Amino acid sequence: MKRLRWMRVVGSLALLLVALVAESAEPPNFIVILGEAQGWTSASVSMDDTLPDAKSPLAHTPNLEKLAAGGMRFANFHAAAPRCTPTRAALFTGRSPAALHMTFVGEGNRGRESGYAPAASPLVPAEFVSELPAAETTLGELLQSAGYATAHFGKWHVGRVSPAQHGFAESDGATNNDGPDHVENPNPKQAFGLTERGLEFMARQAKAGKPFYLQLSHYPGRGGPDARPATYEAVRQRATSERDRRLVGAAAVTEDMDATIGLVLAQLADLHLAGRTYLFYTSDHGAIGRSANSPLASGKGTVWEGGLRVPLIARGPGIPAGACTHVAASTVDLLPTIAALAGLAGPLPAALEGGSLAAVLTAAPGAKVRRPRDEFVVHVPHYDKGDQAPAAALFLGNLKLIRSFETGAVQLFDLALDLGERRDLAPSRPREAADLDQQLSDYLATVKARLPTRNLPAPPN
Repeated sequence: MKRLRWMRVVGSLALLLVALVAESAEPPNFIVILGEAQGWTSASVSMDDTLPDAKSPLAHTPNLEKLAAGGMRFANFHAAAPRCTPTRAALFTGRSPAALHMTFVGEGNRGRESGYAPAASPLVPAEFVSELPAAETTLGELLQSAGYATAHFGKWHVGRVSPAQHGFAESDGATNNDGPDHVENPNPKQAFGLTERGLEFMARQAKAGKPFYLQLSHYPGRGGPDARPATYEAVRQRATSERDRRLVGAAAVTEDMDATIGLVLAQLADLHLAGRTYLFYTSDHGAIGRSANSPLASGKGTVWEGGLRVPLIARGPGIPAGACTHVAASTVDLLPTIAALAGLAGPLPAALEGGSLAAVLTAAPGAKVRRPRDEFVVHVPHYDKGDQAPAAALFLGNLKLIRSFETGAVQLFDLALDLGERRDLAPSRPREAADLDQQLSDYLATVKARLPTRNLPAPPN
């Protein structure tokens, strides 16, 4: 009996010690690296432990492999949109592009590239917001208010207002695809330039003993001028098939980006920060075209899996090494996840749509993500790349529903059995399709999403 009481006392003291240590522990740092058009299979690390060959046969990305070996991969992670501006806005706010009305890219009226319909289209695309609303609370603002140093280097592309007005004390300014130098090919210069600025920021904060949030957002690149000559030539020599030869430029850009990730990992080690820094790597949308996203269907600009399913790799304190989870997650989950890991006091914004992945990251048994709604919706009321007209997609469990706004027709897929979206189940399971389609309508109405309208013929003279 005495031994049992003693064990209880020791246990209570141990719990008290843990609580005291946790209370006095330094807050963690955060780094988010956002790739541009880096699809689910753009790197040499498979994002799915059940599909080891679902990776690039051409690009060599040893640093992403190292990151995955030391952390957790998300096999079922989706960008908030198949375009850069909406996804970036979702990352900053934890809200969907549909709710923000930031459903496309504001780069002028250039036909399908800017979401405007061809002349003969039956629909007029929805109007969209291209400037991140000042009223939205961003991840940068939340962390700044908690004493974090914040920085955003690289592609901003959510408007022309300075990132400083959205909680990022240091940045390259309100940059778009042309980078701070306003050139056609920001890479490879900016891939390494933005990284160097990030490394210097990390060193200053480490010296000052201040926790930090650093976002490194890469620029697009698909051709030879976007990569270092030596990288491009090495990839070109490895390309043996016609498919590979079409992807040389994109793979070279991926390899240069991977080299910059190696610099970040080395800096964390040199500064002795790896043990208290969470690093997330993801992408704003899939690569361009089906050949770059195989085995997924289609690519950038569409709500097919090739446009939406992207990598997420996370490494940091408490995250098991070499883990892979099949828990469904998306861009809107990153803000509440980082807020939870940072231990932020006070409520998060009321309109938040994402949920914290913290329990999933620590591999807690039966970990679930709590969100305001069970479904996840991607809303693209615009014409874009490929042959997919304005459309929306709803994810619920393993099921995915796609609605065409031109025809109102829906398609239903079970992604657990049909990752390539080849077998439409709507004809054989009409009730499920109708139920999910109603849920989609309900969601779009709830967030007051903007919809395309019917293109009426011009009145006769």
